Amino acid sequence: MGWNAVRESSLKANMNNTVISITAVVALLALTGLSLARDRSRSGLYFCAALVVTALLELFDLMALTAGVDAIFWKRCALITESLLPPLWLISSLTFARQAGPWKIGRPLQAVIALSFLPVLLPFIEPLDIFFYAPDFPAERILFLNNIGYFYYLGIMVWLVCGLVNFEKTFANASPSAQFKIKFDVIGIGTILAVLIFYYSQALLYRTLNMSYLPVRSLMYLVAAAMMAYSMLRVRGKVRIQVSRQAAFKSVVLVAVGIYLLLIGFLGEGMQHFGVSFPRTVTVSFVFLLGIALLILMLSGRVRREVKVALHKNFYQHKHDYRTQWLSFTRELSTSLTSDELLERILAAYCDIFGIDGAALFLYEDSCGEYGVTANYRMESISGSIARENSLVGFMEKNDWVVCIKDENPEIMSENSHFFRNNEISFIVPLFDGTHLEGFIALGRIIKDDETYIYEDYDLMKTIARQASLAILHQKLSEQISHTREIEAIGNVATFVAHDLKNQVSNLSLIVENAARHIQNPEFQQDMLESLGNTVFRMQKLIARLKNLGEKEVHNPQLIDLLELVKNTAESVTGFKIIVSGKPVMVSVEEEQIRNVVMNLLMNGIEASESHEPVVIEVGSGSAPYIRVTDWGCGMTSNYIRNELFKPFRTSKSHGLGIGLYQCRKIVEAHGGRIEVASVAGRGTVFTVWFSNMEDHGTAALSESA
Repeated sequence: MGWNAVRESSLKANMNNTVISITAVVALLALTGLSLARDRSRSGLYFCAALVVTALLELFDLMALTAGVDAIFWKRCALITESLLPPLWLISSLTFARQAGPWKIGRPLQAVIALSFLPVLLPFIEPLDIFFYAPDFPAERILFLNNIGYFYYLGIMVWLVCGLVNFEKTFANASPSAQFKIKFDVIGIGTILAVLIFYYSQALLYRTLNMSYLPVRSLMYLVAAAMMAYSMLRVRGKVRIQVSRQAAFKSVVLVAVGIYLLLIGFLGEGMQHFGVSFPRTVTVSFVFLLGIALLILMLSGRVRREVKVALHKNFYQHKHDYRTQWLSFTRELSTSLTSDELLERILAAYCDIFGIDGAALFLYEDSCGEYGVTANYRMESISGSIARENSLVGFMEKNDWVVCIKDENPEIMSENSHFFRNNEISFIVPLFDGTHLEGFIALGRIIKDDETYIYEDYDLMKTIARQASLAILHQKLSEQISHTREIEAIGNVATFVAHDLKNQVSNLSLIVENAARHIQNPEFQQDMLESLGNTVFRMQKLIARLKNLGEKEVHNPQLIDLLELVKNTAESVTGFKIIVSGKPVMVSVEEEQIRNVVMNLLMNGIEASESHEPVVIEVGSGSAPYIRVTDWGCGMTSNYIRNELFKPFRTSKSHGLGIGLYQCRKIVEAHGGRIEVASVAGRGTVFTVWFSNMEDHGTAALSESA
């Protein structure tokens, strides 16, 4: 009767352990699916791969204990899966919540990662009995390790410790807001790695692996999966952290693991003398749960604040380490990439330094003449705004004080008590731009209710506020400069467009001017229609370019005849004598752009010449293909050519825009050519456009075309 009862109790315990293990496997796989749904980046895939391997290891170990005759097969599967733990968890620890970008690691770390893949080969090239022998497995859940198995599992434990250190470095380098978002993730991952380190440390202590600890491992996996699932479902926003190099030498995990291994050694020595007379599985589970609870407490904002206050009261002369706080705050401001990130980091610094649960930033808005909420940090949205005439604003402008809501101050409380009470505000910190109150920071609920704030706190609040005001002003000025540059860019584009339109309008004005005298001439009518058609076509192309402004322009160089291009361009200009000479020359160019160059040079020559003087265009191929435009107009001085001619927005014309020749030179240079100018004041000008051997000139040169 007693034997049956013991057997029934043993079967029930095994069934419960099996249920726990299966539930842990399902929980890890479900967590993997949830993680994939939220993050499919490289780091997310590494993390999911590590979770899947951990779940498979739990499943294979469970099958080895319950499959009977197939136990050795499943244990080999578990051994292969164990070999994947070091590389996957190590790589995941190097990418988890880290900043995106090129993955650069040093040679020592590269060697560690490469070595972490070595265990993957051993299960395939060595038989199972090289690692351990288990004469009564799975009835007796003890694996006795051989020398190779001993060092194999010792190596796995060392690599898992490296992964745990990397996760701690990520958390330690995170900002307070980022730590809040990944706290339970890191605790959950730390729990998984810690229980694996504990499991494999049995190799160090006993030269055995005790698979009776499988329920402990499964239970810890369930707790870890629950914490990480809570973090993924409840905590919003992604975190990307940059880890400093100095953090590698400041690891609490290394110290903790060292202490743990020392205790393991002492425990092994003690057990040789006193034996084992306690339920080991229950005790180990309790120790792990207690460790998790202590870790959660130590990461709690209130507990950390309690410890800080106690240390400052009893061990330090000053409440704050001003040097550390100032350096930390300056670093946070200098690494902010956007305006929103800057404001959030200012509020996060106030909350972290002074033990506040949340904060909001009010800045003056010129449009409405009131102070409105510009940024929030872990604080419910505050509706409404503070008027410029409010007694709170007047009090801060008059006294330049930090307002403590607990102080008796009837001057401001009668008007603002409702605002303070509804939003649980504890302090108001003014932000001054010189003598003008630019805004203020409303600090929310105090984490440690009975904490006493003294003059040191108020002085530090005001000092940080001055630095924050300068940072906000700098950010505003940067945004104004950026906005001004955008407007300037739009103005430049408009100027270029206006110049192209001016050329077309000049051509149309010549047509209108000559139409009064020659409208009855059929040849003139034909020329006029062709010129109008060409003008309409070019204006339509200009409109199309404006519609696609900001998109990458597609260049299509083609082999064309320069003489034919020049003739067509000259024919589109009516009412003025243009002489075209030369011989056909084939070059590979962007036709429309070179047509614009010829049109610009023609219009400049026409505008500089008298109506009876012709403009001559010659096409030739001496040392290189060229187009030469000659006029006998007003000419230019050598000083003007040298200092002003090709600079944008410089012109000697009363109605000119000063970008035509600048645009011409850019186009020609993009084609690998150059423009030469010869001019004498009062006697005329010669522009020569030289082309390189354009048959060998590719699209790459055109990609920089104006």
